[in-house]
Amino acid sequence: MSRPPKPFAVIKSEGRSHRTKAELDQRKKAEESLLTGLPLREREEVKNNKKAHQEFVKIIKILKKIEKNDALFEVVINRYCMLIAECQEFEEKRETFYNRMLKFEELEDTLIGNEEMTYSEYYRMLNGFESQIVSIDKQIQAKRKMLNDIEKENLMTIQSGLRSIPKKESKGESDPLKEILSGG
Repeated sequence: MSRPPKPFAVIKSEGRSHRTKAELDQRKKAEESLLTGLPLREREEVKNNKKAHQEFVKIIKILKKIEKNDALFEVVINRYCMLIAECQEFEEKRETFYNRMLKFEELEDTLIGNEEMTYSEYYRMLNGFESQIVSIDKQIQAKRKMLNDIEKENLMTIQSGLRSIPKKESKGESDPLKEILSGG
């Protein structure tokens, strides 16, 4: 399998290339046509969530650096930031349940020894804590899978955009797909 073509910025920064000026101009125009030119905007729900907002700011900084801060990625980046925040909240919730379970286990002798509860009641409550932790863990894993899918898809989208740029200059040939999409 061949490597995907290098982006125009990389070719230009290397300062040397076997491509003609016309090919380089075509590549630059094709890359620019893949972007809207509008900057990514933060959704209200992301702004209002402190953790999601922090993640958004971090991602925007990275996207600006690689010149991919484009509205085309707005929906998926906002969703990604919300999922990050939700995942962190679930992890905190799991930690809280785990700490409560540990405290409850420390009280085993006191609760059962003073006959405040029977062994079966105690273990039923302990099992309830463990079930809650497992349930939260399942939700965390589902959110992590969603995060992973978004990360993969977002990277693949950028890669597929770069792969769609022809390596060779077109010599006056019409692009059938462009004609169909433009209604011609």
